[in-house]
Amino acid sequence: MAKHNKQTLVIGGGPAGMTAAIAAADAGDAVTILERNEKLGKKLYITGKGRCNLTNICDDEDFFKNIVHNERFLFSAMSRFNRWDLMGLIEDNGCPLKTERGGRVFPVSDKSSDVIKAFTKALDNRGVNVEYGVKVTELITEKKDDKTMVTGVKCADGRQISAEKIILASGGNSYRQTGSDGNGYAVAKALGHNIVAPRPSLIGLVCRESWPRELSGLTLKNVNVTLFHRGKKIKTLRGEVLLTHFGLSGPVILTMSAYLDDHPDQYGLRIDLKPALTDQQLDTRVLRDFEQMPNKKIDNALKKLLPISLIPAMREMAGIDSETKVNALDKASRKRLVHLIKNLSFQITDFFEPNTAIVTSGGIDTREINPKTMASKLACGLYFAGEIIDVDALTGGFNIQIAASTGFAAGSH
Repeated sequence: MAKHNKQTLVIGGGPAGMTAAIAAADAGDAVTILERNEKLGKKLYITGKGRCNLTNICDDEDFFKNIVHNERFLFSAMSRFNRWDLMGLIEDNGCPLKTERGGRVFPVSDKSSDVIKAFTKALDNRGVNVEYGVKVTELITEKKDDKTMVTGVKCADGRQISAEKIILASGGNSYRQTGSDGNGYAVAKALGHNIVAPRPSLIGLVCRESWPRELSGLTLKNVNVTLFHRGKKIKTLRGEVLLTHFGLSGPVILTMSAYLDDHPDQYGLRIDLKPALTDQQLDTRVLRDFEQMPNKKIDNALKKLLPISLIPAMREMAGIDSETKVNALDKASRKRLVHLIKNLSFQITDFFEPNTAIVTSGGIDTREINPKTMASKLACGLYFAGEIIDVDALTGGFNIQIAASTGFAAGSH
């Protein structure tokens, strides 16, 4: 049996914390996870709609393209513990995996609970101790040779637990019912760490326009969505948009939300409902449809072109009366309608309820963390892992991989 080199406390039992604990135990440490919930992996359990998109097997270049903030910070951690390493860990502990569209990796069973069982088995096999229902409120420090040394933690129940190494893997500030309530930011800030303003990411967006709320549940398929910041084009993506009771959601909107900062009201979106057609081609198409039904009311004439439930809203925004027949529609009105189909604009006013965000963007400033070891540059004995760090990515398994890779780096050092 390996000699225990040090006492290590891991704060948080998500994928980052569990991987950190496994790596620390493999390095010979006596490891205890302090988990504030009644079980490990509570947020992991609900990821991927309960299926757990564990990682992504795309090549390195594409992987880093999907990291939105501070991808260079992750180069070392990802090279030491990559998706094949994570997949091997999970499969070796009894959970077979499969790869689906876009390189997304899931458990064969489609049950996130099986991934958690694999993590738990790996922890048990290494003798990692887990204490449940423990909330850490403060880090205990002392000064030595003008350096701040972290020597333990204070808990909400009044206990003080000593350790030579603390790994803070307490998560971000979303799905707070799972324990990710931002408490870790306060703990780190008390030691002088700068916290990049946490903000929700991979989340629906509230818009100023009210009409989408009246069409809640309508999906706009194969549309182009362009994001603007103060009128400047930021990004264009093609995919699906879901109209909701608060504004806009769906895969493309969730992705776009990752590129907003903490002032969402400075952003706008423009949707092209017919991206395969130029303005001129669309106008020709509309004219052709209209010529085939000159005596129809405008709403009936647009049924081949637009979702039926969307037509009244589009017509009203184009300033066309519902009783207008095709043969009575003037050129200017038709041009307004064509322009609107290609340029359906929205003013963002806010993120949807932050607690619904898939991940948190922002967190511990990466400039204050050693990228090879995840060690704090401000306090000896303190390490960070996972969502608490200012790194985040798009959907597709990337965020769990980041958690595991940074967890391994923190634990193995």
